[in-house]
Formats: sequence, C-alpha cells, structure tokens
Amino acid sequence: MSFPSISKLRRKRKPDFEESGVLLENAVMPNDRCAYVVGDIHGRNDLLLPLLDRIVEDAAHRSKPHTDLIFLGDYVDRGGMSKEVIDTIIDLNLPDINIVTLNGNHEASMLMFMEDPIRNRRWLHYGGEATLRSYGIEFSFGEVEEENIQSAATALSKAVPDRHKKFLNSLVDSYSVGDYFFVHAGVDPSLSLKDQKPRALYWIRDEFLAHEDAYEKIVVHGHSISKTPEFKSNRIGIDTGAFYSNTLTCLVLDGNSKEIL
Repeated sequence: MSFPSISKLRRKRKPDFEESGVLLENAVMPNDRCAYVVGDIHGRNDLLLPLLDRIVEDAAHRSKPHTDLIFLGDYVDRGGMSKEVIDTIIDLNLPDINIVTLNGNHEASMLMFMEDPIRNRRWLHYGGEATLRSYGIEFSFGEVEEENIQSAATALSKAVPDRHKKFLNSLVDSYSVGDYFFVHAGVDPSLSLKDQKPRALYWIRDEFLAHEDAYEKIVVHGHSISKTPEFKSNRIGIDTGAFYSNTLTCLVLDGNSKEIL
C-alpha cells in the first residue's frame, strides 16, 4: 500500500468543534494520572536509555496511581541504532507504567518498503539506509537498480526479528487521555479527532502547523522538527531533531502542568 500526498487533504468548512475546543492553558490531566511523552527517537538509543532512567526516577517521586509512557513514533531511520531502539522499547520492564507506542511515518514506510520495495524506494532516501545498516545490511546509493533494491528488502525482511515485526505491526495510530490527544504527525484540521485518517496522523505537516483554532483536545505530536519544544494554544510539538541535535525531548503532563523533563 502507499499513502497519497498529504497535499490532497482539503480544508472544509469550519467544524463545529472549534467553537468549544480546549486551549492549552486550560488543558488538564485526570487527578490520578500523569503522562510522559517521548518525541521522535530516530535510532538514537544512546539518548533514549538515559532519558528512560530519568523518567522512571521522576515517576517514582510523583507516585501517581496511573502513569502513561507514550512514544510518538519514528523509532527507526536516520540515527545509527534503529534495531537497538526497538529492542529497548520491547524489553522495557515497567509494571507500574502503561506503555503506549504510536505509529510514525518512518515505521509505516519501513513496512511498506518490505512489502513493495520498488514502489516504496523513497524510504531509502529519508533515513532507511541507516536502518538497513543497523540490521547488518549494507546498501550503497551508487547501486540503486531495481535488483539491488529488491535484494535489500529481501535481506531486511529476513534480518528483522519476528518480535520486531510484531512490534511494528502493533503500533497504534493515536491515544488520548484527559484533555490531550497524542499522535505522531498531527491531525487534519477539517475533521473531528474521531474521524481522522492514518495518512494525516502519520504525514500531515503544513495544514496542521498553520491551523490556529482549537481542537476538542490539545494535540501532542512529533514529526515536525523545532529547535525547542513548541507550546501553541492548540498543540504541543516535541520533535527536537534528536538524530542530529542530540536532544531527545520528553514532555511531562501532570494536572495542569506541562513540563519538559
């Protein structure tokens, strides 16, 4: 399968939910719950491991009955340790924490490449070659003939452990708790949150970033890189470009508080 261009999403009439949406300053978590939200990791297991230690330590001090650890997707590509990142998340042993793993456009693209490599060869150009290397597969952009691309996909399918495939196929499109809606890329502003389509949740950028009206909930997302976390009236963006900036961001939501760990 392949996703149509996000530019095909069209703005419709102003939805009714914008008249009574939630603004960031008023957004709250349930009293008995807090959430830790991790932005795009992109193969930086060296940043993920110490961040997880800090999350566990911070959660112990808050002592909430219910704690969510939410990963916003894009675990693979660009950085050099995609395989190790997936291993780390799968192996997490946090019995008191609810772990939520969202699907990102890079995971979706990786699966599509293994399914139909020729049609989805673009994955190689926006970080996929780093994922190939992390699974022990060498690929040169000087050898982009269809035969070599097909061989790389076949080798990747064999090299990816079954538990990694199970992980990639079990990722969820979105998650919601309190006044927050968590997703990888963003949402189509013309649709209510319950009516969103995967192509927008994984890929949308400009239409979502430019939208200033309220949604039913505050949208917490990654996908679009910013130097520092973005706190807007209707959204929070926490992709700080870990693969090149060395900064992997975690947002902590507790009551009315919105903090960066």
